Amino acid sequence: MSRRAGVLCALRGPAELAAVRGMGGDPDLEVVRRCADLPELLAGAAAGLGQVAVVSTELPGLDRDAVNSLHSCGVWVVAVLDGGWSPDRARLVGVDLAVLSGEAASTVPAAVRDVLGRASRGEHPGDTAVPDGVAVPAAPPPPEQVSVEGKVVAVWGPTGAPGRTTVAVNLAAELAGSARRAPEHATLLVDADTYGGTVAQVLGLLDEAPGIAAAARAAGTGRLDVACLAALTPMLDNGLRVLTGMSRADRWPELPAASLEVVWSVARELAAWTVVDCGFAIEQDEALSYDTRAPRRNAATLSALSAADVVVVVGAGDPVGLQRLVRGLGELSGLGLVAHRLVVVNRVRASASGPRPAEAVRAALRRYAGVADARIIGEDQTACDGATLRARTLAEHAPTSPVRRELAALAAEVLSLGVPVGAH
Repeated sequence: MSRRAGVLCALRGPAELAAVRGMGGDPDLEVVRRCADLPELLAGAAAGLGQVAVVSTELPGLDRDAVNSLHSCGVWVVAVLDGGWSPDRARLVGVDLAVLSGEAASTVPAAVRDVLGRASRGEHPGDTAVPDGVAVPAAPPPPEQVSVEGKVVAVWGPTGAPGRTTVAVNLAAELAGSARRAPEHATLLVDADTYGGTVAQVLGLLDEAPGIAAAARAAGTGRLDVACLAALTPMLDNGLRVLTGMSRADRWPELPAASLEVVWSVARELAAWTVVDCGFAIEQDEALSYDTRAPRRNAATLSALSAADVVVVVGAGDPVGLQRLVRGLGELSGLGLVAHRLVVVNRVRASASGPRPAEAVRAALRRYAGVADARIIGEDQTACDGATLRARTLAEHAPTSPVRRELAALAAEVLSLGVPVGAH
């Protein structure tokens, strides 16, 4: 190294003095700041003061979101394990390398040099590949422990209540019904709407249940695994697991994208199909409003869309709803998603679209959005109202309803895209 590399140190207890002394004796390293807390560490990283952050796992507030913020500043993260933390937990939080606290004077300088060596080879903070070295590597589990991943289906639609939750709940129920013949193909329904999620109410569940906020907290602190997620997702009589949403809309800051990425990953291990009911907003304006670390209300929706293998886009079958759908499809394309897209037009009826509503809707989407294969779901307000009133799915309340049959056909199309084999 041509010049001394800057290190931000946020350690506690005897390990701090030992690590600082060890790095002080290294001619290539310089401790540029000894941070008292996480905000000071993040401020130093944002100011570009250091290339590596050495942190104690007992540092209050240290979680996956904080580590992600350090990585976004181009800072590598070396964690000193204390407080009962294991290397696996450190890996789940996202640190680049972890060392034991007992020999910090020698292990910390060696670990810092290790990550700087990776940087010199063109690697970046947050890369998953961790070489063998003198430290305890926060490495991925061995291949033999990794199960085949399930698929994530994000149900999204523009503003205007086009029926996202109705489609998501009943699509998940139909997928769960197909899984009853193959229990290993479980289905998980997740409410990720940070503006007004209603999955719990629609299914008659208590919205005070821990749900997605608890899953995000566990993911942020490296504690979320398949067993933990299973404990947070009660299974209904129809075999559908449910991760309920926020009990109050003002709790949206509890769902950072960095934590939700872990939730989707663990969900793939728990269930063959994970259906996510998303919010309507996909703007990233929060990034333009702050020049520092800031929560993002739309992070849950954007994270789910980014992780999805299939995106079901739901629009309403009336002139206003179709206009919003066309614009929404354009906004969605701007995200650069690679997921398979299925366009669904909901509540299609002659009173809103003319005497041949299905033909009129398809023609409009073909002309204005280039969509030639829209799936049409008709109107059956009586069946949908009855199902909501009784907190049941359409398959349970009105199995012969035309809407239920159309949603079952949608589920069959999703299934035809490929059922994962080997999911728990």
